[in-house]
Amino acid sequence: NGPNDYIEQISWVLFLKYLDDMEDRREAEAIFEDKKYEPLFSEEFQWDNWAAPKKSDGIPDLTRQLVGDDLIEFVNRKLFPYLKGFKNAVQDPTSIHYKIGEIFGEVSNKIQSGRNLREVIDVIDDMRFKTQTELDDLSALYEDRLKLMGGAGRSGEYYTPRPLIQAMIRAIDPKLGKTIYDGAAGSAGFLTESYVYLRGKTKTPSELKFLKEKTFTGKNKKPVPYLLGTMNMILHGIDSPNMIHTNTLNEDMHDVQEKDRYDYILANPPFGGTEHQEIQRNFQIKTRETANLFLEHFMKKLRAGGEAAIVIKNTFLTNEPNGATGAIRKELLENFNLHTILDLPSGVFSANSSTGVKTVVLFFRKGETTKNIWYYQLNLGRTLGKTSPLNINDMQDFLEKYKTREDSDHSWTIKNSDIDKTTYELGVVNPNIVDNTIEQTAQEILTAIKETQKEIAEILESINL
Repeated sequence: NGPNDYIEQISWVLFLKYLDDMEDRREAEAIFEDKKYEPLFSEEFQWDNWAAPKKSDGIPDLTRQLVGDDLIEFVNRKLFPYLKGFKNAVQDPTSIHYKIGEIFGEVSNKIQSGRNLREVIDVIDDMRFKTQTELDDLSALYEDRLKLMGGAGRSGEYYTPRPLIQAMIRAIDPKLGKTIYDGAAGSAGFLTESYVYLRGKTKTPSELKFLKEKTFTGKNKKPVPYLLGTMNMILHGIDSPNMIHTNTLNEDMHDVQEKDRYDYILANPPFGGTEHQEIQRNFQIKTRETANLFLEHFMKKLRAGGEAAIVIKNTFLTNEPNGATGAIRKELLENFNLHTILDLPSGVFSANSSTGVKTVVLFFRKGETTKNIWYYQLNLGRTLGKTSPLNINDMQDFLEKYKTREDSDHSWTIKNSDIDKTTYELGVVNPNIVDNTIEQTAQEILTAIKETQKEIAEILESINL
């Protein structure tokens, strides 16, 4: 029924095939270490028995292969209930057993044609997840499929273009041995791209182990993004991702412990949503705006000295000068170093740039007061859209100037002391663009309208003559 269903259905089959390949690795490791091997699934539910049975020579065994209604019946009535039960069998939410139960307790098989499901299984059975090269190839393919989800979801979620994510990561330059968090993870683009950025910097097995097991934390409220994000992290080489299925905004922000904070936060929270009072009670500054609550959450979850890069609608910079949004801006300026605002063109998040939401990226550091804000206006000289999407080369000038805070025709610096402390407005106003607009008083405008009306009346009168 569309790209969302397509990628969801492909994902659960891919996930089970990945688990089968992971079983081969686990068994080989157990044999090498002279330990007893305990299969993840009971025999009936192992991939080689229900999905792709084979003969001793590796050729598919068509006599044992489930097809048609028998395949659908097995998947719907046996396989999914069995996998769903994994969640109740263990208490550790970080374990692979718990994640399996969580995922299959929320998703369902929507491929109702046994023939179609058999074709999907046969294609995926030929895929391999056993080497890093294979994982890299499959993760690239998966990312390409995720783009099909494209525009906004029902609650304002957007697929964040990977060139923008990559530029944000390069700008804050995360270090090994630190933690990275995205509480609105979606398909886990910020987490997977951060992993790719850091993976090549590891020099020891312990560094790689920390990177895979301790560095990344993601949260997703809805089951489909939870599945997609988990699968995307797995395909990038993170065997047991710390992706948590929860409503991020349910967490009480009044007493966040140090152990629950992170060194880096990168995120693109959903735009346009609203929250009830019971959610608002978790925050010091109460507002119905979902994106603003996420921003408050990230500000609280950031460790002292930590860096954040958050995508948010550009209206955040000027809305509610005497309300909640203005209070959040005040907090950012007084208790954080809001050192950079990247102004993005329309169309970054939409194939149709005429309806693309206008956004900015806020870069801030916790534990310092804002002295200066460096603005960069991304002017590409072309209309972004499906045939002309954002690419990493578009971000090169920003990345180069970001290092030196260079002023130019499309970048400038404002001092905190020059910001109006009655509104804390931070709107993007490029001082290098000369405004040739001639301002008129209300009386002058009314006089001009009356003169125009008089001229029109005279023209109509002459026509009647």
